[in-house]
Amino acid sequence: MRGLLARLRRALNPGRILRITPVGRIYLVLTIGIGVGALNTGNNLLYLVLGLLLGTIVVSGILSERVIWDLEVRRLMPDGVFADEPFPLRYEVRRKRGQAFALSIKESGSIASPGAWAPVVVGGQPVVVRTTATAPRRGPWALQAIEVATSFPFGIFEKIRTLRVSDTLLVYPRRGFACDPDGVDRTPPRGDSGSSRHRDGTADLADLRELAVGEDARRIHWGKTATTGKLIGVEREREERRQVTLSVDAGLSGEELDRACEDAAGQTALLLARGYDVGLDVGRRHLRPGHGAPHERRILSALALVGFGDER
Repeated sequence: MRGLLARLRRALNPGRILRITPVGRIYLVLTIGIGVGALNTGNNLLYLVLGLLLGTIVVSGILSERVIWDLEVRRLMPDGVFADEPFPLRYEVRRKRGQAFALSIKESGSIASPGAWAPVVVGGQPVVVRTTATAPRRGPWALQAIEVATSFPFGIFEKIRTLRVSDTLLVYPRRGFACDPDGVDRTPPRGDSGSSRHRDGTADLADLRELAVGEDARRIHWGKTATTGKLIGVEREREERRQVTLSVDAGLSGEELDRACEDAAGQTALLLARGYDVGLDVGRRHLRPGHGAPHERRILSALALVGFGDER
């Protein structure tokens, strides 16, 4: 019973859209003109040509349906996307058997994309195609469907099939010019606070000495220990880094909140490039100061979710 209902549902809503191409409009006008001429004159040759033209329309519909029927498409999502910037978006297209020709793949709504083009897809051999897309603003974007279209074989009609493929694309705040946040020292560190010559760190080698009783065995320098016959420990420099914690008022909304997030994202990139450890306070979420590309992505992800109920 369930199978019968599913087939009935597919029959009532096949998920197909048929569009007439510019070439198809000319073709239909000629077909109608020849049909009118055949009816008025009773010429058998015109009836023969009319039958050929109508038969071509039927063949076109059957072949185009066969091309888009047995298709599977999945998105290959990028790692990081910024608002209002084109980013690469890839699709993996496959079918179990047979061949598909002249396929156009693009997003159905949500984000703007010119679509990708796949000349041919052979059964059992996945094809990866690439396009560009643009998200107009930051935040989590729900990608619900993909449109697969073909004008095969004659270009008279374009048949479009909508595939339900759900993914979530996280869009970072728009990148732009950023000023230094208030209270940030632009000069390089000086004196003891900026010296890297503190001991017990993890930076460059500072000294070798005999290991004291109770010290961590991980400090042992095994090469020197083997040479001297004594346990020789390593002292390393400690690198002092300046820290800045940025804050965004989660009580803002609309464009004001977007501008605040964009400013925080720009300041994060600027401060990290200058050697700062950067943290973030936004809503109920707190990110401890850190550095490096993975930490920057964590900050950008937190800024992308502000105002969408995922700040925790």
